[in-house]
Amino acid sequence: MKKCLALILALFLSLSAFSALADTFVMGIDPEYPPFSYLGDDGNYTGFDVEICKAACDLLGLDLEVFAVDWDNKLIQLDNRECDCVWSGMTILDSMKEAGYVISAPYYDNTQVLVVKADSGIASSADLKGKMVAVQLGTSGEALLNGDLADLTATFQELVTCQSFLMCFTELEGNAVDAVFVDLPVAAAYTAGKDNLTVLNENLGAEQYGIAFRSTDAELCEKIEGAVRQLVENGTYAEIAAKYPDIVNNLLFLSK
Repeated sequence: MKKCLALILALFLSLSAFSALADTFVMGIDPEYPPFSYLGDDGNYTGFDVEICKAACDLLGLDLEVFAVDWDNKLIQLDNRECDCVWSGMTILDSMKEAGYVISAPYYDNTQVLVVKADSGIASSADLKGKMVAVQLGTSGEALLNGDLADLTATFQELVTCQSFLMCFTELEGNAVDAVFVDLPVAAAYTAGKDNLTVLNENLGAEQYGIAFRSTDAELCEKIEGAVRQLVENGTYAEIAAKYPDIVNNLLFLSK
């Protein structure tokens, strides 16, 4: 009888642990990607994507856990179930779809731009011949420079890859590189109030952001998308978006 009770108790505890786990949604983010995801002054992760995810989880009765991924290995970490999705200004790539990942509907129109020192004399990508250019590893920007913009990259002295956009900008401000190839909203957020940096008025690649889920999680993707639609309908989405003026005009849900 004691053994039976022990087994029942063990099963109960196991089911309870599973239930608790099932009630938690783990959001994979780039922790240095303002204004979509970053560490706030209070020590908690915040940003547009994080706030929207938190509001969606509240509607679904889920506890949100934010997990900082290594952006270059984000899909490996997703496959390893370290997170339930990758949601952090992630560009929708055909290669992800071809690999079987479930991708949400796009929610943001993005472009790639160059950030340079204000006194650099660099006015466009044509001025990058013989220059050092930094880009974050694992980003669509890196893929673009090694793909459709390979002819441009061939003119650089060197393409420098960094683990984060913050490291790219640190290299730029430390004069280790001459330009940073980066997403427009990140460029706008980082250069705000910095007279020594400028964003060149040249769009070098159009793309859209979405949320990536494992191939087996189509139903979970639908639930999250459904919750986001509710946020759009009840006005919460617009309230959160208003906090981020650098991106609000390119949010697809608000443009409809």
